[in-house]
Amino acid sequence: MTHDVELLWFSDCANHATARRMLEEVIAEVAPGTPIRDVDATDPVDAERIRFPGSPTIRVDGRDVDPTYTDPGDYTPRCRLYRTSAGLRGLPERGWLLDALRAESHDLA
Repeated sequence: MTHDVELLWFSDCANHATARRMLEEVIAEVAPGTPIRDVDATDPVDAERIRFPGSPTIRVDGRDVDPTYTDPGDYTPRCRLYRTSAGLRGLPERGWLLDALRAESHDLA
């Protein structure tokens, strides 16, 4: 099964490298060989175009890995906080990545 995996970030994101490492580890475990497309959202025009909710953001097959994600409507390049089981964190839960990569690919028509 092939997935489209995007890692969206902006240049001042302290969590970008950690998010990438976690994503690489999860991919190696459940979807070996899946490429990660890095998307730099530092430019506000690009951030608006890709509907960037903050850094880091991980999308699998066009969907945010956060199961409670709601589009904020504000796409200013900035850090992102996730509501995790451990409280507010700068990274998504590893389990969300696992779930997203284990899910069947779907059409976003």
